[in-house]
Amino acid sequence: MSGWWIHEFWQQGRATELAAWIFWVIASITLHELAHGWAALAEGDDTPRVRGHLTANPVVHMGVPSLVIFALVGIAWGLMPVNPSRFRHGRMGRVLVAGAGPAMNIALAFAALLAVRAVDPGSVVATFLYVGGYLNIVLAILNLLPIPPLDGATILANLVPAAARLYARPQAMMLGFFLLVMIFVSGAGSVLFDAAGTIASAIAGLGRA
Repeated sequence: MSGWWIHEFWQQGRATELAAWIFWVIASITLHELAHGWAALAEGDDTPRVRGHLTANPVVHMGVPSLVIFALVGIAWGLMPVNPSRFRHGRMGRVLVAGAGPAMNIALAFAALLAVRAVDPGSVVATFLYVGGYLNIVLAILNLLPIPPLDGATILANLVPAAARLYARPQAMMLGFFLLVMIFVSGAGSVLFDAAGTIASAIAGLGRA
């Protein structure tokens, strides 16, 4: 059991944070993917509806492998099937659909963190809301990184032709996955999480310890 993130939270007496983390990861990824789907529909692509992805069921969006990895190591991901060739606005449609996911995370972060200001800062509710806001900032920053297959890479590729040519190379996706792994196993991940904590505390009106 040593090293299992759920066990460590529990052993440290952080049950509220654990419950909040599990809830917010699943809810935030589900809403992130739904935002992509809603944006695709607005762009004229009904693929999300045809494929049955306009649902609140997290298993549909995350899949069993993602949920299993989340249970084991605390990392998860989601997927929304879309057909960019159907988008009304071409490249800008792709930018809008890709950006809808991070935009949802930013909206959730602000909603949760501003709500922290309205409750007792030492309460269970405040902890629950803060974890949600913090986590959504992490997700927004992470997804906006210009690393394939993240949304940031899709946005950049459709705004900058040189980036599109770079990402079109066969090695790009493999390199992208390698960089993502390095972010989480190196100090870069700590920088991301620390930055998210600083932003979250500022929005919630809390001082950082």
